[in-house]
Amino acid sequence: MSYGLTPFFIAQVLIMTDSNVNVFGKLYIVATPIGNLADISFRAIEVLKAVAMIAAEDTRHVKMLLQHYGITNKLVSLHQHNEDKASGVLLEKLREGLSIALVSDAGTPLLSDPGMPLVKLVKKAGLDVVPIPGACALITALSAAGMPVTQFSFEGFLPRTSSARKVFFTERLNLTKTWVFYESCHRILACLQDMAEVLPLDREIVIARELTKLHETIVKMSLSEALALVSNNENMRKGEFVIIVDGAEEDDGKQLMTSEQEKVLRILMRECSIKTAVAMCVEITGVRKKILYQAALLIDQEKIYLV
Repeated sequence: MSYGLTPFFIAQVLIMTDSNVNVFGKLYIVATPIGNLADISFRAIEVLKAVAMIAAEDTRHVKMLLQHYGITNKLVSLHQHNEDKASGVLLEKLREGLSIALVSDAGTPLLSDPGMPLVKLVKKAGLDVVPIPGACALITALSAAGMPVTQFSFEGFLPRTSSARKVFFTERLNLTKTWVFYESCHRILACLQDMAEVLPLDREIVIARELTKLHETIVKMSLSEALALVSNNENMRKGEFVIIVDGAEEDDGKQLMTSEQEKVLRILMRECSIKTAVAMCVEITGVRKKILYQAALLIDQEKIYLV
């Protein structure tokens, strides 16, 4: 199979790079495969072959893809530690009439990946930013999840600490639309354990791991079943994860706290640990323990913000 440039695309590139024509270069946002190297469009290959340089999150990683398709264009680094400085340099290259392709390690750039400072800078300068669509772990997982996708909320990567994750889950406890986040193999088990302390154990979730790769796994089950699966199966703690959570029911009849009950909880938390304060508040107010615990986590987080 040939991946040569089409005559139409070559004509576009010649116009774009002709030094006798006063034209700025274009910034192409190029989606690359998330696993299977065949998941790249013909247009993406043409762009990567034609641009003056390719800005990559990890040049070593991207080289494998480029070698696979015989692409030898210049690679430059653009990652979270250098993107502010590098973005200015790349903007000047665009002003000189050179076109640049921005790629991430996998999938569509800017979705939990570097590149936003560059895109903002180029847009502010009035230069063209051209999207080249393709693979995206978020959309790939949602398409096979079997959950409502008319409305959904993408949350990116979760906080690294347990306490911050619990607050995150508490804030989304009653969200009625589907919500999605990314997680790493190093934190997936702890993440599900924290989730199980906040969300109902019968809440349905989808675990999608190693998408498009040899060990691709997409399972839909209750939170309690998912926690047991990941706890007991070492392979389910490997790879890259997309977690999809079903939204809460519109009216699930859950008991709400009154302002007086919240006041009691706050007073107890001044003198006791969260666990003790919640236990005592259950006895005093009769509010369900889970409701009080979720409220206590949010109250405790307020202290962090005030420091």
